[in-house]
Amino acid sequence: MSAGRKVVITCAVTGSAHTPTMSPYLPITPEQIADQAIGAAAAGAAIVHFHARDPRDGRPTPDPDVYAPAIDRVREESDVIINITTSGAPQTPLDDKIAAALRFKPELASLNMGSLSPYGRQRMLNKFEHWQHDWERQLFSAAPSRVYPNSEEMITRTIKEVGACGTRFECECYDVGHLYNVAYFADIGLLTPPFIIQTVFGFSGGIGLDADNMTHMRNVADRLFGREYHWSVLAPGKHEFRLCTMGATMGSNVRVGMEDNLYLDKGRLARSNAEQVTRMRDILTLLSFDIATPDETRQMLGLKGRANAGGSDAAGESAHSR
Repeated sequence: MSAGRKVVITCAVTGSAHTPTMSPYLPITPEQIADQAIGAAAAGAAIVHFHARDPRDGRPTPDPDVYAPAIDRVREESDVIINITTSGAPQTPLDDKIAAALRFKPELASLNMGSLSPYGRQRMLNKFEHWQHDWERQLFSAAPSRVYPNSEEMITRTIKEVGACGTRFECECYDVGHLYNVAYFADIGLLTPPFIIQTVFGFSGGIGLDADNMTHMRNVADRLFGREYHWSVLAPGKHEFRLCTMGATMGSNVRVGMEDNLYLDKGRLARSNAEQVTRMRDILTLLSFDIATPDETRQMLGLKGRANAGGSDAAGESAHSR
């Protein structure tokens, strides 16, 4: 591994797993999400990963109208790459899950490559005596019966419809079988190399946090894709910086942010996503890695470019850019 290679930092700004009670710094409103995304980009993130939340109570929402103010502002004030989720709550219809990606036609969209049934999330109920909103308690109470479906039909539709505008997919792989699913969709011609592979470690229901698992996932990806893939590592909570650093030394890009981790140090909440990006950038710099800029990342990942991304209105042009 050459010391001077470029490492891409992604920042997942808010996600849908953490709730307002867990941190007062979790961005909720479009203004807060835009502020934090722009700050993360200034700190060194080449990609910002987007979810949206209802500004009234912080619950996740797939509504493109809620996404719009944040995405428009980030596009106006930064050249960072926008990556929009195509996942959502188990009961959310696929049409709603992919609505924002269809409307904004981003350079990049995340795509979960298999179904997942997380275990143990109901234990979060014991960590907080008082919850700000009823929906938070309901979210964790219902966890034991929850399955996040990503069937072949759902993945096929997402690839065909969202990919029709030139959006590339960051393939989220929570276990080894998900890598084989990427290979399957490549075999039938729906995904094309170079693949963008995000290996996710330590989420309940998926592969664990052991260093051997990271090596195993990389080895399987090497067998399946050869040199025709870009690898990134994601790990939750206190494991974030350690596993991302390990991955970078093995050849991966990295993802940090409040979707995955609310803390900067043990017992100390991160006050912004930019703090996490700065910490990751500093670690990588100390290891003699160079940090990829957004334009370098576009070239590396074969993205269509920000000029070819859509806007917030129905015609795909940003109303604020006119």
